[in-house]
Amino acid sequence: MCGIVGIFDTQGNRQIDRQVLTRMNESQHHRGPDEGELHLETALGMGHRRLSVIDLATGQQPLHNAARDMVIVYNGEIYNYRALMTELIALGFEFRTKSDTEVVLNAYAAWGEDCVHRLRGMFAFAVWDRKRQTLFLARDHVGVKPMFYSLLPNGYFVFGSELKSIMTFPELSRALNPQAVEDYFAYGYVPEPKTIFHNAFKLNPGHRITLKAGDREVVQQRWWDVPFQPGAPRAEADIEAELIDRLRESVQSQMVSEVPLGAFLSGGVDSSAVVAMMAQQDQAPVTTCSIGFDDPEFDESQWAEQVARRYHTEHHAQVVSKDDYGLVDTLARLYDEPYADSSAIPTYRVCQLARQQVTVALSGDGGDENFAGYRRYRYAMAEQGVRARLPLGLRKPVFGTLGRLYPKADWAPRMFRAKTTFEALARDLVDGYFHGVAIMPDRVRAELFSDKFRADLQGYSAIDVMRGHAAQAPTDDPLSMIQYLDFKTYLPGDILTKVDRASMAHSLEVRVPLLDHKLVEWIAGLPPELKLHDGEGKYIFKKALEPHLSEDILYRSKRGFSIPVAQWLRGPLRESVRAAVLSPLLRDTGIFNERYLRHMVESHESGARDYSAALWSVLMFESFLRVSANA
Repeated sequence: MCGIVGIFDTQGNRQIDRQVLTRMNESQHHRGPDEGELHLETALGMGHRRLSVIDLATGQQPLHNAARDMVIVYNGEIYNYRALMTELIALGFEFRTKSDTEVVLNAYAAWGEDCVHRLRGMFAFAVWDRKRQTLFLARDHVGVKPMFYSLLPNGYFVFGSELKSIMTFPELSRALNPQAVEDYFAYGYVPEPKTIFHNAFKLNPGHRITLKAGDREVVQQRWWDVPFQPGAPRAEADIEAELIDRLRESVQSQMVSEVPLGAFLSGGVDSSAVVAMMAQQDQAPVTTCSIGFDDPEFDESQWAEQVARRYHTEHHAQVVSKDDYGLVDTLARLYDEPYADSSAIPTYRVCQLARQQVTVALSGDGGDENFAGYRRYRYAMAEQGVRARLPLGLRKPVFGTLGRLYPKADWAPRMFRAKTTFEALARDLVDGYFHGVAIMPDRVRAELFSDKFRADLQGYSAIDVMRGHAAQAPTDDPLSMIQYLDFKTYLPGDILTKVDRASMAHSLEVRVPLLDHKLVEWIAGLPPELKLHDGEGKYIFKKALEPHLSEDILYRSKRGFSIPVAQWLRGPLRESVRAAVLSPLLRDTGIFNERYLRHMVESHESGARDYSAALWSVLMFESFLRVSANA
């Protein structure tokens, strides 16, 4: 696991400034504290920060091929690198290292851009092909590893593992992208391919870029997608058995490491399943890490301890305060753009704890997206059942009117918030799902933004992100469609971003066996009714795991990494929120309706309305502005 950077002069003749490249590289020192090197030649500079995990002695980067006409910088792990190395040796390639980095470089030399189809793992890399005067960039199937880039008007193309690395390039503007601001206040993060800045972008998961000297445009090319193609009908028992075999194989493939390796263990289904598979494959006790809270309402550490006892793990637990709100500005520095998922705080803490014990940790991320585990899938499918019985021409006027008239019940569970439900029923599947996941609905964002900013949007709405993905979806099944939308938005933009930045802040590598692309493809082909069955999410996954985990672990109500944001904003963070709302930084952007900001604060403080999600997003946006201004 590492951090990579690069500068490419598309004009093909300028020398790269070593000091600028060094600053870019060192901005990511936390991603690779073990080693850091640069490569410079006419029109090209590459940098690398290394966290040593495999081939500790000879895996340094940037790495050249034997002919020294290609060079690579690479971040990630390729789990089938040994098999690929054998295949490449048979083709006549020589290896000077035992690293997966050299495998990726020689794979590019052998198969060109299509090398990505041979790779099984998590990765983001860049290869410079001097003979062809071509720079090639690629990102893994689901977006575990990040890649940012920008093509400047002066012809320089810059890239890096984190947004901060390319933003250190002196000519790159910090002007905000209005569409990205709209996206952020709808989703709580900025979905790919945008960043918060106007001329900086993310390489989409499962996409690649080929850039040649003389090019004036960057085009992302898709090379992989979640298929959602139905498989042949089979008995449930056979599917359960194959699921466990595939999960066990994925976990085993990701346990290769030359440094201490362990796992996160929250006591939820997904992390417990990973630990169960690890423990069955390794005679030595698995090192597991979890955090608990000092308030029983938010603490689930007992379930992690239950799994740890069953599988005799070497378990490390730490209790943190539920009022652990001192990380607000730290998060802004980590994410480089506004990010409003409050579970980033406990994620940061569990990564901090894990790094004290191991260098590599396996996580259970991806289980909810694969197996339809989120509660919102259940709500969305219930709403879709009503939609299927009533034509849109009838639903829209009836439920739209009820949604406008019905009072807002923020305090109630989603299924009992009649206003939210009525508004969702007045929409189609994609619009209704967006309405359900948005941290601020359209009507609130319309009030939040100033007249001038709404004009700057020129009719753009954050729903356009989901509509764009839905138009390219390989399925028309309703449940598969909303899972596909999450694979394109929430998974890379929120979940994987959160884990990457939190883990890399502590120089910890996190692997995600439930997101192995072969496993994802197989699960996507299972019948939707085996994922969400009679209101039970992860139905087939839980059934398959019954011999391995207790009923309490599998079937208790899902909680997740929740923290008391609403209480914080009425208590210890009350003044911080007021200061943020009145901040000259917010006012000077021209984005916000100050009167409505004050209304949200006063209504939340009085208890009249729960604006916690909206106010937390405003607080994190102001923190981003402050950190960015001082960068």
